[in-house]
Amino acid sequence: MGLFTFHGGIHPYDGKELTKGCAVRTLHAGDNLYYSLAQQIGAPAVPLVHKGDHVLRGQMLAKAGGYVSAPLHASVSGTVVGIQRMWMPSGTSADCIVVANDKLMEEVEYPPAEDFDTLNKEKILSRIRDAGIVGMGGAGFPTHVKLSPENPGKIEYILVNGAECEPYLTSDYRRMLEEPEKIVEGLRIILKLFPKAKGYICIEDNKMDCARMLEPLCRKTNLEVKLLRTKYPQGAERMLIHAVTGRKINSSMLPADVGCIVDNVDTVVAVEEAVLQGKPVLERDITVTGDAVKTPQNFRVPIGMLIEEVVEQAGGFTGNPEKIIAGGPMMGNALFMLNVPVVKTSSAIVACKKDQVAENAPSACINCGRCVAACPGQIIPARLAAFSDRGDEENFLKYHGMECCECGCCSYVCPAKRQLTQSIRSMRKLLLSKQKKGQD
Repeated sequence: MGLFTFHGGIHPYDGKELTKGCAVRTLHAGDNLYYSLAQQIGAPAVPLVHKGDHVLRGQMLAKAGGYVSAPLHASVSGTVVGIQRMWMPSGTSADCIVVANDKLMEEVEYPPAEDFDTLNKEKILSRIRDAGIVGMGGAGFPTHVKLSPENPGKIEYILVNGAECEPYLTSDYRRMLEEPEKIVEGLRIILKLFPKAKGYICIEDNKMDCARMLEPLCRKTNLEVKLLRTKYPQGAERMLIHAVTGRKINSSMLPADVGCIVDNVDTVVAVEEAVLQGKPVLERDITVTGDAVKTPQNFRVPIGMLIEEVVEQAGGFTGNPEKIIAGGPMMGNALFMLNVPVVKTSSAIVACKKDQVAENAPSACINCGRCVAACPGQIIPARLAAFSDRGDEENFLKYHGMECCECGCCSYVCPAKRQLTQSIRSMRKLLLSKQKKGQD
């Protein structure tokens, strides 16, 4: 079986040995749960409950705020306390519905289970929409929208992203080992929407045990396991599509424009649970790891649980960590507090004894070209960062700054320790904001 890959990329220390042997352990929620109304790209969800209302586990707390939005469900039973503004793992703030947990876990009656052979497109999409499924790899794009492209007949490939190339993260790895049947069934359900498409489960070759679990299940279907060369950022959407299909997309395109749809492992499992069992998104798998964590673990965490409570379940910290990251160390966001709720796109909490970035003061560019060699987007990061620092929007666009996927490879390899990705990200955010205002 050949290995698929892409241009550029890096091989950072992956840290996966800390948790790859840790089976996923289900956590019980604390006294209060905090449900962000902005857990997806698009419009915030609109509350359906009021202060004092009693809610059941699985009950819809908020409806979708538009087509590009997703509903929100209670992961516990209890009483609505009110709405509170809180910081999110992304570094932004959002309104949260606060529910006092009664610890009874009384649950709604879900829609009857479906037989796979009786499923039709309308039923599949409606169950996915009503379950509040969004891209759980981090993007948070509502899944029912992604699975409703303008020309569904042109979709040729459904790619399940099992690369998990971000250092330290192992929750997808554990999901593939522990629940391979759900991944296969979820992909088969999605393929019902696109009868001309081929289904691929894409796995890096440092996870051969996962491939061995999934390959026998795929033989009974029209699915196939695709082995990828282990390299960061192999799991980035553009890199994955190019590696597996040879097709290229840019910042102005969607995967559907080249006949592809990409979904994360957790998203595909959520599709299986929603469509076959009628279950909405109530939990998500999270890796809690790093050299500052006492007992690194993989947890199944109720949506709305506080990150500080999750860390406590891993034994807390061994000392005072200099850096805590929501997500992985390459593309995650640094946390300045732990009083932050778990959301549907949460993937990991990484705590480090030392802040290696802060230890190295940046110096002038030495024009070595390492950032260019590492860049999977084949752009010139050092030049783009200089344009960004000068506020030169015209040249930033001229030299394809919007093609940056913000993977962090350039910053990682830079011998001058320049924060290239941060500079480029700032300019991209500014230009995207101006573009959005122009469309409104």
